[in-house]
Amino acid sequence: MIAAVRSQFARSFRGIGLRQIRLACGLVLFTYLLSHFLNHALGNISMAALAKGLHYHILFWRFPPVAIVFYGAALVHAALGIWALYQRRQFHWRAIEPLQLVLGLSIPALIVAHVVGARLGQSLFAHEKLYPQELYSFWVARPYRVWLMSAVLVIAWVHGSIGLYFWLRMKAFFKRAAPFLLAAAVLVPTLALLGFYQGGRSVAADSSNPDWRTSNLSERQVGTPAQQKTLDDIADDLLIGYLALIALVLLAKGARALYERRGGMITLSYGNGRAVRVPKGLSVLEASLRHNVPHASVCGGRARCSTCRIRVIGDYGTLPEPSPREAFILNRGRTADPSVRLACQLRPTEDLSFFQLFMPHLMSANAHASQPQRIGQERYLVSMFVDMRGSTKLAEQRLPFDTVFIVNRFLSAVSQAVIECGGQPNQFIGDGELALFGLQTSPQVACRQALKAAALIAVNIEELNRFLSHDLHEPIGFGIGIHGGEVIIGDIGYREHMVFTALGDAVNVAARLQDMTKSLACEAILSEEVRITAGLAAESLPEQEVAIRGRSGPMIVRTVSAAKTLSALIDDHAIVAA
Repeated sequence: MIAAVRSQFARSFRGIGLRQIRLACGLVLFTYLLSHFLNHALGNISMAALAKGLHYHILFWRFPPVAIVFYGAALVHAALGIWALYQRRQFHWRAIEPLQLVLGLSIPALIVAHVVGARLGQSLFAHEKLYPQELYSFWVARPYRVWLMSAVLVIAWVHGSIGLYFWLRMKAFFKRAAPFLLAAAVLVPTLALLGFYQGGRSVAADSSNPDWRTSNLSERQVGTPAQQKTLDDIADDLLIGYLALIALVLLAKGARALYERRGGMITLSYGNGRAVRVPKGLSVLEASLRHNVPHASVCGGRARCSTCRIRVIGDYGTLPEPSPREAFILNRGRTADPSVRLACQLRPTEDLSFFQLFMPHLMSANAHASQPQRIGQERYLVSMFVDMRGSTKLAEQRLPFDTVFIVNRFLSAVSQAVIECGGQPNQFIGDGELALFGLQTSPQVACRQALKAAALIAVNIEELNRFLSHDLHEPIGFGIGIHGGEVIIGDIGYREHMVFTALGDAVNVAARLQDMTKSLACEAILSEEVRITAGLAAESLPEQEVAIRGRSGPMIVRTVSAAKTLSALIDDHAIVAA
């Protein structure tokens, strides 16, 4: 038991690297920033509202466990930002990535005086600086700091927003949430700056009153001139130290580049006749970017996807071992081949030949960012195969144009039902159709949508038969197979002939069940998996055990003589699109 827990614990943390730690720390800091901005926004109401909001803000963020997490996150995030400056040799997004890094590195230099005055003043001298004292120092004592603080607010918010965008753009919900996130990204800092302005105006007006000065500018609140000088000296020393650290990192980058060039160059061959010479130490993806070689990488080289994968040609035994993060990504993609590596993580030390597994002209750094499923994703889907019966005989008896017309009417009736119930027509194979359910919904909803669609297909085909009754010798028949399970979805094909589809055992089983409706003399067959997930009662449909070609054991299925009867088994209110 203990060994199993340890194994699960190890697997949970295997995929955590420096980027994931920096992201987690950044989320903590952005939460603080959001809280601070909302507090500033209360200045649009009154100074009393500002004071009340600050009371709860301090109560939460200075609570010892929270304070430890916050200050720890700040130190770690800043340190990893400096490390990223040293480590990064090439930027994937030529503008936004360096912008985010520069903005992030500038924040400590811009806020050091404010942090020292507010936090160290309280820790060293027990100063009680709140909004009146801080706003006075900005708007009256040192007016130039108004612009400095406004710049800090904007820079910190833009830096955090870029980081959130890089993280969230790969999420399935991002496309739907993007308009609301954009509205919040504009509205929150705007209200905060307006609150900062309104509070400053109020303090500037009140500061001319001697009683206000006596109440708000005492030594207990703002300190003595000697204490202020001490704090200013500390802030200056910290600023000089920080700038010296940045300069040292830049010098180290230069020294590393010189050392790498003297350490030797290696040749990277792309398998298509293209070869580049690069210094040792660059990742394969960085080498591609440096020499303008198109290379797929949806996440921008952050080891959050596997689209930069390459397959090494020849001996791969001399390559550096995959990092825990690289091994985690490859294992998630079920890549057991040791010759397959992530280009953003592999830093070869010898000549290397390889070819890319994803076509770079179809994958850019922001390709399909709002639709990550199009580049390859594993998820639960319900597959439905629908096939028209007797189309071959129909083609023998009719003119080609008449046959195409009838088949198109059949596929239209099927597609209309699928779309109306929340599914997506995916592939048209002759007179058959593959439909997918669950791209934007839970498994339970997807199963119920598929069953509802099967019932509606039967109704639509019945109506089509009435419409074509004068032209058909016998009504159009159909067969439906429905099965759910984990599949791989993505764009499959070549160049302009790419199609979005699903691959996996669940799709194959659905096709087999559809074909089995002929021998079992029924209109639809659904797997036991679909029945259970949809929440249908066990006695609602006849049960049968069948052998599925390609599967080792028998499978329990449910047969449906008349597909339209499925409608009565489904609660209409449960069929909702996500």
